[in-house]
Amino acid sequence: MKKTNAFLVTLLFMSSFSFAQNFTLKSNSLGGQATDKEFFNSFGCTGQNISPQLSWTGAPAGTQSFAITIYDKDAPTGSGWWHWVVFNIPANITELKAGAGDVTKGIAPKECIQSITDFGTTGYGGPCPPPGAPHEYLITVYALKTKLDLDKNASPAMVGFNLNANALAKASIVMYGQR
Repeated sequence: MKKTNAFLVTLLFMSSFSFAQNFTLKSNSLGGQATDKEFFNSFGCTGQNISPQLSWTGAPAGTQSFAITIYDKDAPTGSGWWHWVVFNIPANITELKAGAGDVTKGIAPKECIQSITDFGTTGYGGPCPPPGAPHEYLITVYALKTKLDLDKNASPAMVGFNLNANALAKASIVMYGQR
């Protein structure tokens, strides 16, 4: 009997893991390295500050909304750096076009909320690491079981708490940036 239970637990774990692997994030505008197009235009950087095109497939059943974050764990702050926090992307949307992180252009779906980043502003703020070693920028899409009851003034930590509490699945890609 114990072998049967262990087998069933293993089978259930593997089937849920297998399903989670189908949720995929990709970008037609990114390579492995951030370019001048994505880099920030301040703090000593002179990039174009254009958020990348992102698309995703394979969201789990029950997804009510999506969220996207870009996070630099290598920032010399002791807590990393949030470059983009966008949530309440409607469940029928599976792509954000390049430049959607510019809140003044209205490219992102009107229902989504782009909240405060560690730059102190809403919308996308591109890479601008200090000179030296490359930084890793983790870009993650979250499939959520609800819309978040937060507004554009929510801190990245508050949004992150709610993302993790409501995530059905997540998928990530990485880009690196260096000056």
